[in-house]
Amino acid sequence: MKTSHTLGEEAIAKKGWLLANRFLLLRRLSQLSILSFFLLGPLAGIWILKGNLSSSSLFDVIPFTDPFILMQSLTSGHVAIFQAFLGAGIVLLFYIVVGGRVFCSWVCPVNLITDAAAWCRRKLKLRKEKVLSTQWRYWILLMVMILPLFTGVMTWELVNPVSAFHRGLFFGMGTGWVLFLMIFLFDLLAVENGWCGHLCPMGAFYAVVNKIGFIKVDAKNREKCTDCLDCFNVCPEPAILKGPVHGQKKGIGTLVNDMNCTNCGRCIDVCAEDVFVITTVLNGKNSLAKVEIIK
Repeated sequence: MKTSHTLGEEAIAKKGWLLANRFLLLRRLSQLSILSFFLLGPLAGIWILKGNLSSSSLFDVIPFTDPFILMQSLTSGHVAIFQAFLGAGIVLLFYIVVGGRVFCSWVCPVNLITDAAAWCRRKLKLRKEKVLSTQWRYWILLMVMILPLFTGVMTWELVNPVSAFHRGLFFGMGTGWVLFLMIFLFDLLAVENGWCGHLCPMGAFYAVVNKIGFIKVDAKNREKCTDCLDCFNVCPEPAILKGPVHGQKKGIGTLVNDMNCTNCGRCIDVCAEDVFVITTVLNGKNSLAKVEIIK
């Protein structure tokens, strides 16, 4: 075991700052670009994306519908038009290809808040034991889907921070700031990665989609691992790395095939030994049939 060091410093020293942060930078570019595309219409009259993350259209032609929102709408008794189903199908196909929880790390604006809280926790060295089960998000997801059946109301949308964020962009945040501050403080002071990793039903929904995700992270070069633990410390779902990184003696494969993986790429960034790569899984399971596409 190595002596304590600053997270990612070895990767920066060996690969340079840019390569040691490339996935983080690409994620921020993706998140901010998507927000910008939505804002260009009302602010500059350039309509690339019209609508919001719940329902939108690309160049007013290709529909996008959040399947999680659509399912809530259907269970609340609303009749969806064909365009909504088409948009949901397009979105589902995209996330099946790239991995369902890519929404959480590359699209969701709330990730900016939770990542900021995680960064502050590391800087302040606030490390606490988990006080909530990560399974809570799946129970909340079930509740979110069942409640509309009895109430006729999409109850989750009353408090959904993703929807609140987009409403705030166009109409002003108002009390939305309180919601975002609560999420930040919850992650910072109460539970590490608490919102995304323990409570968010939207993340739970896309984790289920990720069961058949085509693109995965692979600890292909785990024999190079020096047990610096940087990947575990930066990963929002560290439990998923234990088997792929340290499971060689137990015959566990190197593919990070857990549905909770967000494909954020931070494990690749901070690893000085290039243990991890991005891989396409040709048969959808933890198989040797993999093609490396990014080192």
